[in-house]
Amino acid sequence: QVQLVESGGGLVQAGGSLRLSCEAAGRTFSSYYMYWFRLAPGKEREFVARISWSGSVTSYADSVKGRFTISRDNAKNTVYLQMNSLKPEDTAVYYCAARLVGTGDYDWGQGTQVTVSS
Repeated sequence: QVQLVESGGGLVQAGGSLRLSCEAAGRTFSSYYMYWFRLAPGKEREFVARISWSGSVTSYADSVKGRFTISRDNAKNTVYLQMNSLKPEDTAVYYCAARLVGTGDYDWGQGTQVTVSS
């Protein structure tokens, strides 16, 4: 199991940027695929982005493609989500998740609130 702690959320105006960080502890970070999900009020949890263990493969939800960038620094046990051109509909609690390569089990962080004002 890996422990995850997100940071970097906050209040930003539409068109602005934020960078979320998720620091992992407890297991070999480079053995995990890393994800960002989000949960908005009244909606279901939504996949946002994913990055492979090496960082060479990424994928994004259509709703954030071209605006968000996921990256990782295995030396720092940290995954990032750079969010640009933010929209009010990006308002949500953002969760970091880790999935050990070869398994289907996720470990989750506690979430960080992102609020985008119009």
